[in-house]
Amino acid sequence: MSDRILIVGGGIGGLAAALALSRRGLRATVLEQAEHIGEIGAGIQLGPNAFAAFDALGVGERARARAVFTDRMVMMDAVDGSEVASVPVGEAFRKRFGNPYAVIHRADVHQSLLEGVRESDRIDFRTSTRIVAIDNRADGVTVRDQRGNAFQGAALIGCDGVRSVVRQHLVGDDVRVSGHVVYRAVVDAEDFPEDLRWNAPAIWVGPNCHLVHYPLRGGEQYNLVVTFHSRQKETWGVTDGSPEEVNAYFDGICDRPRRLLKLPRSWKRWATADREPIERWSHGRATLLGDAAHPLLQYLAQGACMALEDAVTLGEALRAQKGDFVTAFGRYERSRVTRTARVVLSTREMGRIYHAKGVERLVRNDLWKSRTPERFYDALEWLYGWQVETCLAD
Repeated sequence: MSDRILIVGGGIGGLAAALALSRRGLRATVLEQAEHIGEIGAGIQLGPNAFAAFDALGVGERARARAVFTDRMVMMDAVDGSEVASVPVGEAFRKRFGNPYAVIHRADVHQSLLEGVRESDRIDFRTSTRIVAIDNRADGVTVRDQRGNAFQGAALIGCDGVRSVVRQHLVGDDVRVSGHVVYRAVVDAEDFPEDLRWNAPAIWVGPNCHLVHYPLRGGEQYNLVVTFHSRQKETWGVTDGSPEEVNAYFDGICDRPRRLLKLPRSWKRWATADREPIERWSHGRATLLGDAAHPLLQYLAQGACMALEDAVTLGEALRAQKGDFVTAFGRYERSRVTRTARVVLSTREMGRIYHAKGVERLVRNDLWKSRTPERFYDALEWLYGWQVETCLAD
């Protein structure tokens, strides 16, 4: 096992990292704490940068087959029901960024990656393995699980999410609880209002709150996400939701989006958190990836996209440095720290803009309502224009 790379976490980031390594001829062992392989959550959005990464990982066609390609992105004012902005993501968008915009069930992203992992003879996937100790040495890395089993590897990649055990060992900082609560549910299309069955990720923005909806799985279902600023002290985590709590935070919005709150039979409640950006993820033969390195709030819909980019960039760094892990991890870090920090900070600011109230709400609407598609594309170039060929810093 000593020539293998250990990957802690079998979510989207961990599977993507394993694929990136295997495509470079390296062997990987993925250590996942859950008993069963899978992914919780509901829908996610995929920008063109995600599809560029999928293609580099060899699973682009699988992901495309499971995605719903949207016609536009739309923002609505939840107070008065007016349209604030509509950004077409058809032919002109694809020509500009080289790939489409799409929505997909999170489990379908995970499944697309998992199929690629299972086809590789270089990847070993182990469940029910919760890492409790890490020994990061100059000549390799050893981790131990909850049963005392030891796993040895040439290097270690922490892909274990917001509450990363690997990050705690390497960095030791705390999560930043946002105070923003997210409720997620999936609704069958037949139960969804016909006049809102748009082929678009739609966001209804209100004071200290918003709602998002879009189709999943060929339009058979609709993803529904609502976010609000909690009035109580929050602790990061996932629990069952309360319909009464959701309704209590959406008094100030109009009837058209508000009726969506009554649709779900059950909700999952996320008290969200991120972390302050840091300059150093890599320590010797260990590094971080995805939410373990740069956890994001949801306002730019880039969490999965950034993890996929990370994985591809890490693979490119290992290729360029011919398997020198310490040097490759340093180059990977230099290539990703500034970009992902920009996404973390931009995501926070976008949440503030979405939740504007009073005069600030009017200013937001006035700035965006007459903007042309090309101006939106220009503003998104830094985010959606990511390419594998230019992903490495010198």
